Order: sequence, then structure tokens, then C-alpha cells
Amino acid sequence: MASAGTKDYYKILGVTEKADGAEIKKAYRKLAKKYHPDTNPDDAAAAESFKEVGEAYAVLSDSEKRAQYDRMRRFGPLGGFGTGGARRRQPGGAGPAGEEIRFSVDDLGDLGGIGDLFGSIFDFGRRQRGQGPGGRARGRNVEYTVEISFRLAAQGGRITITVPITEQCGTCEGTGSAPGSKPVKCPECKGSGTVSFGQGGFAVNRPCPRCLGRGQIPTDPCRVCGGTGEVREQRKVAIKVPAGVDTGSKVRLPGQGERGQGGGQPGDLVVTFDVQPDPFFTRDGLDVSCEIPINVAQAALGSKVRVKTVDGKRVTLRVPPGTQSGTRFRIAGQGIEKQGRRGDQYVRVRVTVPDVLDDEGRRLMEEFAAANDLRY
Repeated sequence: MASAGTKDYYKILGVTEKADGAEIKKAYRKLAKKYHPDTNPDDAAAAESFKEVGEAYAVLSDSEKRAQYDRMRRFGPLGGFGTGGARRRQPGGAGPAGEEIRFSVDDLGDLGGIGDLFGSIFDFGRRQRGQGPGGRARGRNVEYTVEISFRLAAQGGRITITVPITEQCGTCEGTGSAPGSKPVKCPECKGSGTVSFGQGGFAVNRPCPRCLGRGQIPTDPCRVCGGTGEVREQRKVAIKVPAGVDTGSKVRLPGQGERGQGGGQPGDLVVTFDVQPDPFFTRDGLDVSCEIPINVAQAALGSKVRVKTVDGKRVTLRVPPGTQSGTRFRIAGQGIEKQGRRGDQYVRVRVTVPDVLDDEGRRLMEEFAAANDLRY
């Protein structure tokens, strides 16, 4: 799996940049099952991989977010930009008296969400403006994809999910230092929390890798988190699944993401639903379709058949005499309900014939054919 700051979501899922939605979903499902916390209890590496797979799917399965991600990748090698005041010279070193022009991901503002996406994709751990090391900062949002059944998506309900989340260490309160010990100024960044380097004509500021952006390093590292100031936890969260959700639908749970730095506001948990196929129903918007078998007698003479609906109930469908195989019937108001609107259910009949006829059955069928001038 890719490390923070160099994430290539295509590589994480093992697909090419030309992969379509079906390929991306197939790759995600395979990896999600492989790294799922229920399959790998107490495995921190698997939990981290599961998180990265979910992040990759959340971006690449969303056409708008994927387009933004692809535009960001074209800026240069992954991880080649920082959030804090990178500087760019005009072509040929132009700019008044060779002055360098500064830019920041924050300056992208709300232009289609690119600024937020840039920060989340490359995991820059961006601080709020005007903050120094150790200041308050809002926690990062956590994206998580959960598989749900077709019926749960149609009817709605409640489920409990287990989300791998990086939390501030409660023992050292995120400082990385053992309780009672005093940290010292980071010699790498001189206490600023950031380091700067040049790459391809850019001067890039990045969180200091030694102090992790805190500006201080522990003299006696915390025994619980190993000096990182963070611990990995499996958090159980109960969520409400709204009726009528489909694959790609999202719900946001404010304050359920990662904790903020220095007592800052926690981030949000954004849950994306992946609706599993149903063996009986298929969906088109709010309408559902299904297929049922009927025998030759029912098709020729007409019949009444009971048909299952998405509510789990059964309704009576009248099949008129002379119905042909492949005929499609509409049952009004038995589709998926969402925000006061409800679709219809479409039922296609498939006429089946006996595999084997006994002598009496064959005789009667021959008489039927002769009476109706049917060739065989």
C-alpha cells in the first residue's frame, strides 16, 4: 500500500487509469474482503490497508471526485506539492527582480472542492490558517464504504459498522511524550513544524517528518503510541440507512471522524453505500424489475400468480389468456420509495415447458396441436 503523501489510488486498487466503474468496484470488493477488520482482528497493517482501499474507492467511484483527482495528478509526481506556501517562479525565473510567487492549496478555496480534495488525497495534514505547532486544528474527515443488501437499501434501516480511525493518544494527549516528561524543540525544523525543499521549480513546505508537524520531539516517548501521538482504533458506529439509497449514496456523520489536534473540532465520518446485487430484483431509479416463470397452461388459459415485492409482501398479478413469453407487466406503486416518491414494479413472465412428457401428456399435447393447427 502507498504511504501517506504518495498515494496513488489506481495502484492501491490495482487498476489502470482507464478502468471503468465495474472494474473499480470489483477490485474494491476483493481488497475490502481481504483487509476487512472482521477478517483481520488486531492487525494494524490490515486496518491501514482497509482504510486506504476505502479512500481509493470513495474517490475513484465518484465521477466528479475522480475527475478532480486526475487533474491533481497532472500537476506532477504524486506528493510533489505541499499545503503551506509553495513558491513558483515565473517561466525563465521571471517575476519582478526574480521574485518568487507563492501559492497554497488553501488558495484554491472552494473551486469545485479542489482545495479540500487536494488536501485529503495527498494527506498533507493541513493546519488551519494562522496556527502554529501545537495549535488547535480540526480533525480529518474519514471516508468509509459499507456494503448493504438490496432490501436494506430499498427499505432503509439501521446498521452498526466498525471503522478503523486514527485517534489522538489519550495517554500523552497527542504530544508523543510520556506523562511527566518534557519535550524539546525539534532540531530538524527548529520548532516551526514544517520543512521546505525544492522540486521541479517549486519550493514546497511539508510537515516536518521528524516531529510530525508538532515542532517538538519527546525526550521520553509515550509507551502507548510510541511517540507518534496517535493510536489506531476500531470504532463502532451506528448509522441510519435512508430508504431508497443506491450505490454511491453518502451520509455524513458530523463529529464522528478523527479527533482534532490540541482539542480542535473533530472531523466528520462520510459513509458511502455499496448496494449488493439481489438475486430476484434489479433496479432502475425508483423502479424495480423481476422475472417469474409460468407454465404453458397458465400462459394459454390465463391465470393469477403471486409476485414478491421489495417490501417482502406478495401481490396478485393477473396473467391474461394467450400471454407470450417475455411479456412485461407493470404493478403500480410497488417500487422503491424515496422522499415521498415511489416507483413501480415491472414483472416479465417466462413461459416454461415440461422437460419430459409421459404418454398421456404427449397424447393430449398432440390433440391440442391438431385442434389448433400447430406444426411440430
